[in-house]
Amino acid sequence: MERTIKRLEFNKVLERLAAHAQSELGKQRVEELRPSTNIEDIKRWQAETSEGRELLRLDPLAELTGWHDVRQALIRASRFAVLSAEELFAIGETLSASRQIKKFFSEKTDIYPLLSELAESLTNQAQLEKNILQAILPGGEIADDASPELLQIRRGIQRAQNKIRERMENIIRSNENQKFLQDPIITIRGDRYVVPVKQEYRNQIPGIVHDQSASGATLFVEPMAVVEANNQVRQLVAAEKQEIQRILGQLSQGVSTVHEDISIALEALGELDFIMAKARYSLKLNAWSPRIINGNIIDIIKGRHPLLLGDAVPATISLGKTFKTLVITGPNTGGKTVTLKTVGLFTLMTQAGLHIPAEAGTEMGVFKQVFADIGDEQSIEQSLSTFSSHMTNLVRILEQAGEGSLVLMDELGAGTDPTEGAALARAILEELHRRGTCTLATTHYSELKNYAYATPGVENASVEFDVETLRPTYRLLIGRPGRSNAFEISARLGLRREIIESARNFLTTEQVEVAELISKLEKTQQVAEKEREVATALRRDSEKLKERYRVLEQELRDKREIILEKAHEEASRLVRLARLEAEETVKELRSRLAEEGAKNREEAIHQARSKLQQVTNKVAAKAPQRTSDGEIPKEVKPGEEVFLPKYNQKAYVVSVSGNNVQVQVGIMKLVVSLKDLRKTKEVATTSGQSKVGKVFMDKAQQIGTSLDLRGMTADEAMLDIEKYLDDAFLAGLSSVILIHGKGTGALRAAVHRELKNHPRVKSFRLGETGEGGTGATVVNLK
Repeated sequence: MERTIKRLEFNKVLERLAAHAQSELGKQRVEELRPSTNIEDIKRWQAETSEGRELLRLDPLAELTGWHDVRQALIRASRFAVLSAEELFAIGETLSASRQIKKFFSEKTDIYPLLSELAESLTNQAQLEKNILQAILPGGEIADDASPELLQIRRGIQRAQNKIRERMENIIRSNENQKFLQDPIITIRGDRYVVPVKQEYRNQIPGIVHDQSASGATLFVEPMAVVEANNQVRQLVAAEKQEIQRILGQLSQGVSTVHEDISIALEALGELDFIMAKARYSLKLNAWSPRIINGNIIDIIKGRHPLLLGDAVPATISLGKTFKTLVITGPNTGGKTVTLKTVGLFTLMTQAGLHIPAEAGTEMGVFKQVFADIGDEQSIEQSLSTFSSHMTNLVRILEQAGEGSLVLMDELGAGTDPTEGAALARAILEELHRRGTCTLATTHYSELKNYAYATPGVENASVEFDVETLRPTYRLLIGRPGRSNAFEISARLGLRREIIESARNFLTTEQVEVAELISKLEKTQQVAEKEREVATALRRDSEKLKERYRVLEQELRDKREIILEKAHEEASRLVRLARLEAEETVKELRSRLAEEGAKNREEAIHQARSKLQQVTNKVAAKAPQRTSDGEIPKEVKPGEEVFLPKYNQKAYVVSVSGNNVQVQVGIMKLVVSLKDLRKTKEVATTSGQSKVGKVFMDKAQQIGTSLDLRGMTADEAMLDIEKYLDDAFLAGLSSVILIHGKGTGALRAAVHRELKNHPRVKSFRLGETGEGGTGATVVNLK
């Protein structure tokens, strides 16, 4: 495997991947990364990288760093060693990062399930983290408030030092002493405060000499007046060091207690950094996860070599579906070797959990082994020629390759006699093909082109060459063998025609026929490709049109539903208006009956019937016409249920007069033609099911527009009012009259109290003339 990794330059891919890791642990995992042959591991690794890409897209500001490689410190802590302040501070920051990253993923489990599962290994040692970061400042300095004792000691040191400086200031400012001093300054020697005294005045300033200048002219003297204070500072400094050591020991003990949890968290943090490095590298390459499939199949769609700078020409390569051996021919520098390396690198990258720079739809199978014989490995030291070197590699490959292996061979059979080399190359291809190995080989031998044509499961391919520009296009054409184009190139470069024709005469008839056949096949395939591109464009256009018409059809269907709904609402509104007009007509009729004499009653009734008929005609004219699939009845009988398509309502037959039928719809009675009726569909109902529509119709037929409460007690009246208002609501009445009489007014007051809080009541008032006056209450229902 290591030999293959080097030949395919997978190690260079790892180098570039390592540059995207942000920690030593992440880089170490990159260095250790090797392809797997377990399909479940590969799928999980690919999914982890995809989640990393999603995290970069959805949460680009997510902070997953801030931790340190503290493995050595944890090993020392496990042995109960006292860690340094710098080591403890690094552990504190690592604990902080672990806690914050764990919290981040715990809130996004549904978005990043695999990364969240990994983050569960992170530890949350909030108290230890707080103790460390409160006690130790960045840079490893111990904070003053790391402990009450340390704070007291440091304050004592500050006071003692201030006292020393005051005394020293008095000494150097004294007019008497200034002539004895080299310079009026205070300096430090060996953690002791001293002053520079001239050598000749050594005895003028009593004290302890700690140092002298290089010339010996200056002595650094600690005056006796500050010796005791300096001693006190030294004692306090020693106490400070002892207290700091105690604090570090206490914090180290806390780390020692949970060092295993921190070690596990550190491994998880390294794994997260490794996954995010793969995601960043994927983003840089504009790569995506291929579809991982069972079997030894490669189907790369517009794949780009990951190590080539600039815009590499994408190649579409298929192997393992209809053919297991692909023979690539074509001119030098045409991209054959790059194609081999692209296939090999894509296989290794996929099986290592890395995304590959190819378009959607790319499928990659899993290979047990990958072998590569690429490049010139001529060795002077081993006395191996190019041919011998290739043969050594091929012998090794043939010893190990079999079904489930991928073999990549560059310039198969080159470096020896063309006839023998071609025969040997064919024998090697046949052996690998017989074993079921997926093989990709490049060659210049025409014999191998013929072999690929004649052998099932073996296919030709070539890298395209533009004869006009004399340059390769780097496009891989599967199914088309390559041509040398030697004559065409020579002619373009200016070789005389007679020399080219003479060269053609040296070719055998078979060679000429094969060349012409290949040329015809190329032209035929080019025409087929153009027609296929046209057909693809037409199919794409037809799919767009189909989708467009589907959307239009859906929009029309939605608009139709909206129009029908609005029509139904309009019909309901017209019915409500008709009902109101009918009620107004009834009120007017009642009023006129009360005012007019008996001789005018018939005329008033006739006028009321005329108004009701006008209302009916208005509703019939304005209501939306609905089609009905129901059958027109030949005859109907009183009490029979029928359907009115004009009103989209069911009704009951009241009476029949020829072709005119009087029907009741709710509280209204209408006269319609027999042809405007439809038979209703009988709906089977099981025992216990309620017929709500029939209840509404029964209420509409039985309910009156008034309720007489006279002679009742208040309790009796309340019960009747409750039932009556419910029935009136079901019947669709908008207003009713409650007759309670005048009397003492007690019943009226009880009725009004009930109506104030009744859910069915919109408003109420005392009756007017013709409505019973103060002896009745008119109730408007909701």
